[in-house]
Amino acid sequence: MENENKKGHLHPITLIVNDMAAIFRKMGFSVADGPEIETEYYNFDALNIPEWHPARDMWDTFWLKPLKDRRLLRTHTSPVQIRYMKEHGAPLRVIVPGKVYRHEATDATHEAQFYQLEGLMVDENCSLAHFKGVLEQFFSEFFNTKVSMRLRPSYFPFVEPGVEADITCIKCDGKGCAICKQTGWIELMGAGMVHPKVLEWGGVDSKKYKGFAFGMGIDRLAMLKYGIDDVRLLYNGDLRLVNQF
Repeated sequence: MENENKKGHLHPITLIVNDMAAIFRKMGFSVADGPEIETEYYNFDALNIPEWHPARDMWDTFWLKPLKDRRLLRTHTSPVQIRYMKEHGAPLRVIVPGKVYRHEATDATHEAQFYQLEGLMVDENCSLAHFKGVLEQFFSEFFNTKVSMRLRPSYFPFVEPGVEADITCIKCDGKGCAICKQTGWIELMGAGMVHPKVLEWGGVDSKKYKGFAFGMGIDRLAMLKYGIDDVRLLYNGDLRLVNQF
């Protein structure tokens, strides 16, 4: 009888996804989802990662039997880019929160399953400057503090150019602390301008339209926002964590 009047609690991952979706919706983004059991075509080929491409080693993939069907547990939410472009065309703005899977060892900052948010904007005059403005606005609202972003060159096969995006540390305001390892910056996502081949595979005219795409770890954001120091706490079912929210 004592527990009958106790209210339930939303999981911190659910709270984070709801917050992220609300902020992006205010900026004109739709929210989409896609299958977690994915085809090789959507997970790799249509993202400019054919079978022979060495970049496939960047993802430790769970393949599903029978292998002749070449199905897998999606390694990122990027396959929804292709599905969404094929269905809706351009211009478009969309985010895709969802669970992804990687065959890797677990520790305080890594899990074999985790949540990721994909973002995609395609328009006639889209640029990295638009990306930087959109994401600075997002993170400032999400962390409830003004943040700045810096971009560093990086490589991802489905974007060109590719970048890693850092924001000023939300704990020390860029002064340097244990969270940012005294650098003043926190690395939060990979991003870049959508590769023309990916636009074409999505049925979008790459000579008329350009786009930016980004992917960030929802678990990582939950850990930063709520001060959680071990990602495994989000998945072990311990109600002592969930009951705090």
